[in-house]
Amino acid sequence: MSKIWLFLSSLFFYSWWNPKYFPLILLSLFVNFFIGTYLGKEKPIWQRKLMLTIGIVFNVGLLGFFKYYDFLINNINLVFSTDFNLLYLVLPLAISFYTFQQIGYLVDSYRQETKGYVFLDYALFVYFFPQLIAGPIVHHKDVMDQFRDPFNRRVNAKHIAVGLLVFSIGLFKKVVIADAFAVWVNSGYSMAASLTFIDAWMTSLSYTFQLYFDFSGYSDMAIGAGLLFNIHLPKNFNSPYKALNIQDFWRRWHITLSTFLTRYIYIPLGGNRKGAVRTYVNILIIFAISGIWHGAGWTFVLWGLLHGIASVINRFWTRAGFSMNKVLAWFITFQFVNATWVFFRAPNFTTAIQVLKGMAGLNGVSIPDQLANILHWETTRLYTFSLAASALEVLLYLAGALCIVLVFKNSYEWKEQFKPKWYYAVFAAALFIYSAFHLQKVTEFLYFNF
Repeated sequence: MSKIWLFLSSLFFYSWWNPKYFPLILLSLFVNFFIGTYLGKEKPIWQRKLMLTIGIVFNVGLLGFFKYYDFLINNINLVFSTDFNLLYLVLPLAISFYTFQQIGYLVDSYRQETKGYVFLDYALFVYFFPQLIAGPIVHHKDVMDQFRDPFNRRVNAKHIAVGLLVFSIGLFKKVVIADAFAVWVNSGYSMAASLTFIDAWMTSLSYTFQLYFDFSGYSDMAIGAGLLFNIHLPKNFNSPYKALNIQDFWRRWHITLSTFLTRYIYIPLGGNRKGAVRTYVNILIIFAISGIWHGAGWTFVLWGLLHGIASVINRFWTRAGFSMNKVLAWFITFQFVNATWVFFRAPNFTTAIQVLKGMAGLNGVSIPDQLANILHWETTRLYTFSLAASALEVLLYLAGALCIVLVFKNSYEWKEQFKPKWYYAVFAAALFIYSAFHLQKVTEFLYFNF
């Protein structure tokens, strides 16, 4: 009964946003479970291959129609001077995430690795509400046994305590830190053509930290909420801005997406088993897929390819036996990530180039008058900092965010090192209450768009 209630609650949670997509999510659920069950049976190999193909085409077709139809038609109209109508489809919530989860399930069913699963456990695996909306992308082995474990139907005081702590950390990341940066990011990108050196860098760095605290905050909230039901969701972030190279970054950022792409695309393509050239091609393929998965736009594709090229260069560098000072390695990695996030955030190439030109100083270098007054500089080229009421405020937020991501323990370390102490309760309560007072100005989670 507890699992039925949890499943119905998850469906209600999903449907509350847009009830018209409720039939779609049920269709996806039943079709994938039926195909997965068929693939798990002893059938002729050609029948199982055909059914797997049907299942993958079904899932990719749904995702492609809702997410990429307008993008495809727009490009066809542009290239061939046609005038096909756009549908202006609203992307069904979480379709990118539950599509990948179910494709992984079908592939593992084909490999005979999913036998014995019942419908209710499968339904919870796909639509467990803490992780449904924006991940982490859960593998069936991560949670299915937990749903079947009768001990997880009992109240666990430690899990509740840890869950509330991690949830409160995630909530604070989102509504206090990420949403503060969102104001300056939106302001900066809305006037990208006029950004000069300092405010362009503040704009780009603000988005770098907004995205991190927004998405990692959601992942923390998902993990924390899962623990309230005695379900351990997989780690999705591990201090990615501490990375010393781009491969290290992708081992730490959106870990479950990297795991999916490696397991179901990179390795089947041959991984690194077919020579250096083929390895580099495979790397570029998975990063191009990562880019287009994040958004239906050429800026996302370029973002993915830039990370793919950087990964190829890093692998070549490592194989050649070169090394680099750790501080310099961190600085180069962080600045590359920061610069490429510009393409991730910008609505088009024109805006992205404008921001990057500002960062390069090609639009001039001006000192905000607020900073000039503090530094007692006299210059005839002062301007009013337009991203916020105070340039100093943005600088303090950036310095604080950098300190948090480089010095403080991440939420997973808090979770693993947790001991029931009174000060943990006070800390969690303080974060939660303070965050609650900021809920009236919350923006949507960025990964809801993907």
